[in-house]
Amino acid sequence: MICPQCSRHHRFRPRSRRLSKFTNRSAAPPYLDWSARSHARTPCRASSWGAPLFDSKDKGDSMIARLLLGLAAIAFAGHAAAQNPATSSYPNRTLRFVVSSAPGGFNDVVGRIVAAGLTGPAMNGQQAIVDNKPGGGGILAAQYTMNAPADGYTVLLADTAITSIIPVLSDKPPFDSLRDFVPVSKVVTAPFFLAVNASLGVKTLEEFVALAKARPGKLFYGSSGPGSIHHLATETLKAKLGIDIVHVPYKSSALSTPALLAGDVQALFTALGPVLPHVQSGKLRLLGVASPQRSPRAPDVPSFTERGVGDMNLEVSLHALAPAGTPQAVVAKLAEEIRKAIHQPEALKRFDAVGMDPMGSTPEQSLAQLKTERAFFAHAVKISGAKPTD
Repeated sequence: MICPQCSRHHRFRPRSRRLSKFTNRSAAPPYLDWSARSHARTPCRASSWGAPLFDSKDKGDSMIARLLLGLAAIAFAGHAAAQNPATSSYPNRTLRFVVSSAPGGFNDVVGRIVAAGLTGPAMNGQQAIVDNKPGGGGILAAQYTMNAPADGYTVLLADTAITSIIPVLSDKPPFDSLRDFVPVSKVVTAPFFLAVNASLGVKTLEEFVALAKARPGKLFYGSSGPGSIHHLATETLKAKLGIDIVHVPYKSSALSTPALLAGDVQALFTALGPVLPHVQSGKLRLLGVASPQRSPRAPDVPSFTERGVGDMNLEVSLHALAPAGTPQAVVAKLAEEIRKAIHQPEALKRFDAVGMDPMGSTPEQSLAQLKTERAFFAHAVKISGAKPTD
């Protein structure tokens, strides 16, 4: 039909059935007359006869525009779904917690407690498993996780060696825990104590220092190897106290603790769990705890801060780390589920039995703690002169 305003052919969609019977201008009643004044008020595409579907001039442009808008909408929806799976179907398959210890080790025990607690509607019926990858002092487990897809299904339960020691032990570390991973949560922590063999005859930190100064180079301390947390903690304490005791490295705490009991070494930094039965039996004594306050697990043991030894706030901690690039929504959901898992009654009971304190921090809190630990151990490595090839 020819438009009286623009003199071009248009197809018109009648706005109601009442108008559909008028197929031309002459058949329309007077109140629908296309007068010049009516068209002056109403643009061609919004005339009294209804808006045109399209005109021949812009038909192609209109179809292309609609196509582009549709493709853009699909792309945006796909991107949003990929970036925020936690709000929809995450997790939709098994979660894997990678640990650097063999079954029965510190990391393994924590991993199994966490995995057992990850249940409920938020997990979408999925389960979590522990994947043991011992070797290289934690390097193998860290590199495996670092190279896994950043989708929230492979998570490293990293101890202090992985998070704070290996990255500062050499100029070219095999990984950087702050660069190659994103922190999810600080899962557990355990206070670090200085234990001595009771046969040494000292009952306080002051008596131990006096004996060490009276016998320089004659007392020995154990560790889980050069560059281990036990080694670096003791070297830091030596520097602060001005004493000379000799390092005897072992392959693990499973060997250094029996060495302390046998009297092969006289001192050892350790978590409470492995030595508590021997402290209770009187074979070992705890001289101090490396924390700002006394530990509720051993309230009779003074902190190093109490004894005037500053900046000896040290603990054994385990952080959950995901590969760098893991979506923030996934990290946040995983942190919340871990927090709930480790505070279930059964989990609390199991943690208490091995002397661990569940934390369940936010990703932001975990990152802040990792930075603090990194600074402490970078200084400790410098003091000790430890090298990865020692």
